[in-house]
Amino acid sequence: MKVLETDRLVLRHLDTGDAAFIFDLVNDPDWLRYIGDKGVRTLDDARAYIANGPVAMYGRVGFGLYCVELKSAATSIGICGLIKRDTFADVDIGFAFLPGFRSQGYAAEAARATVAHGFDAIGLRRIIAITSPDNAASGRLLEKVGLRFERMLAIPGEDREVRLYACAAPAIE
Repeated sequence: MKVLETDRLVLRHLDTGDAAFIFDLVNDPDWLRYIGDKGVRTLDDARAYIANGPVAMYGRVGFGLYCVELKSAATSIGICGLIKRDTFADVDIGFAFLPGFRSQGYAAEAARATVAHGFDAIGLRRIIAITSPDNAASGRLLEKVGLRFERMLAIPGEDREVRLYACAAPAIE
């Protein structure tokens, strides 16, 4: 199901038919370094990751991580969306792109549309993001789409700190 469209991209619900794409994405060295190992070793694992993660979140809260496709070719290039984690009061934005589609403005385009959707269509009052302390590229992207670094944050149950970014909904005039 299509959720958002930009000049170059379509953001749509992920489904288990995206298993091969998700397998490649979550096993990318940068994903493993900055996001973590999700234990996806087979296509069946990828299908389970999709069903138990994004698809379950769509059912639970009405939004989640979306597949980002090139509008011109219907090629899956990344994921971007809003995540409601039990550990945070606020919804956070997440994104990841395959190596061949980085540094071309796709992530910023998808993230900008996702933030606007969160405020305008979902009615969120604040959106946050977390990054690994050494993930400067994601921090720059977040700042480009309007989030600002707030502080370092310890994640409950984990032995690491992350950088917390946030932005508030535009004031209604």
